Amino acid sequence: MANLNENRVKTSEIEYKDRLVSIQRVTKVTKGGRTFSFSAIVVVGNEKGVVGYGLGKAKEVTAAIAKGIDDAKKNLVKVPILKGTLPHDQYGKYSGAYVFLKPAAPGAGVIAGGAMRAVLESVGVTDVLAKSKGSSNPHSVVKATIDALVKLRDPKTVAQMRGVSLSTVFNG
Repeated sequence: MANLNENRVKTSEIEYKDRLVSIQRVTKVTKGGRTFSFSAIVVVGNEKGVVGYGLGKAKEVTAAIAKGIDDAKKNLVKVPILKGTLPHDQYGKYSGAYVFLKPAAPGAGVIAGGAMRAVLESVGVTDVLAKSKGSSNPHSVVKATIDALVKLRDPKTVAQMRGVSLSTVFNG
């Protein structure tokens, strides 16, 4: 089982593309009336196997998104991608959200729901079948998808650990 710290990536001069997954208007009711603020969950990735997510909260939408992007760049992880798809099937879980990711044939496209689609496109996966079960809360779905991606194992690493050739582990 992969440890999250093993897959951490340092932020450097790499160009990241950010995707806004969800934005909510939050209301705080006080005796003086209602105070509105915004919370935004953002996913950033270089579309070459690095992805991260972040949460930003502020009084204005643009400030919340900017804070989310900064937070996401602090939580980057490396994901093994093989020929535009995943090396193997993988389940992920966070709170009440469960996700299932399955490799797909070239040309299949990213078959996934909203929050999962943003994460998978940011990481650079072009062909994948994905299913979200349980909670549809975007925060939980994003975290469950990242959990599944972090658990993925690279075929070369598995071959070295087992002491066999790469073709024995993965015919591709």
